[in-house]
Amino acid sequence: MLVIVAPGQGAQVPGFLAPWLESPGMADRFERWSAVTGLDLERYGSTADAEEIRDTAVAQPLLVSAGLAATAALFGDLADAPPSIDAIAGHSVGEFTAAGIAGVLSPEDALALVAERARGMAEASASIATGMTAVLGGDREAVLSALDAHGLTAANDNGSGQIVAAGTEGQLAAFAEDPPSRARLRPLSVAGAFHTEHMAPAMERVQRMAETIAPADPGTRLLSNRDGAVVTSGSEYLGRLVSQISSPVRWDACTRTLADLGVTALIELPPAGTLVGLAKRSLRGVELLAVKSPEDLDRARELVKEHSVGSPVDLEGRAR
Repeated sequence: MLVIVAPGQGAQVPGFLAPWLESPGMADRFERWSAVTGLDLERYGSTADAEEIRDTAVAQPLLVSAGLAATAALFGDLADAPPSIDAIAGHSVGEFTAAGIAGVLSPEDALALVAERARGMAEASASIATGMTAVLGGDREAVLSALDAHGLTAANDNGSGQIVAAGTEGQLAAFAEDPPSRARLRPLSVAGAFHTEHMAPAMERVQRMAETIAPADPGTRLLSNRDGAVVTSGSEYLGRLVSQISSPVRWDACTRTLADLGVTALIELPPAGTLVGLAKRSLRGVELLAVKSPEDLDRARELVKEHSVGSPVDLEGRAR
């Protein structure tokens, strides 16, 4: 069983899109998508520096466009979910990539909606000084207790001993002075406290645009960050995309679902590496591939051929 996963914000690095732009048809594709998002995606993905692509309003559409482009290079037309994909999951903003691949949203609708999300989250982040810190290791319950004591939110529960704390800069500073036992803290280079109550204004903004979009039901198993569930209704998934802006990402739950489904191969879309790193610790025995450039596509095609079941799914996410 083959799963495709799409990374979230923070995975981007300068120039990561450049090799993809050399592929046939990609320049035209990114020209169209740049018009949809109001951003020069080609420049941001090839020549912009780290500070420019750190901007939330830039990073999120850039990541989604890269994932969609790599999927098109691997499977062809994105008009429908590629039948050889057995499951899809995205981390945070990667859920918009997943929605575009699964057929819930057209690539253009996914990019227009994520561009609105990105602008809204950037504005919400600018209104109050907030941030995020990765908590690595330590006892899980002790970490969660410490977050609660400092008024912080476990905005990402990534499994494999990694929880991301989010809140105001003052709360994070106090937490850093009194960290949980045996845990290491790593401040993240993001603009705000994503997936917390601080993002409520962005959620309201995206909801207004979402009401103008007619989603389709997914063409394959599509996992949700809310609880790891396989969602079979396009309208439900769209609603979850909106609410996820201010609620925690449970990647640990997604990982458990993938294990329960019996996934045997995982391909991470560019800019790949983060989710493969987590899977090394949580999905033992699963073949993993981080697709970072077109040079990785031949190996990706081999994994598709070797592992894809290619069957439609019923409401419980089981193959028919």
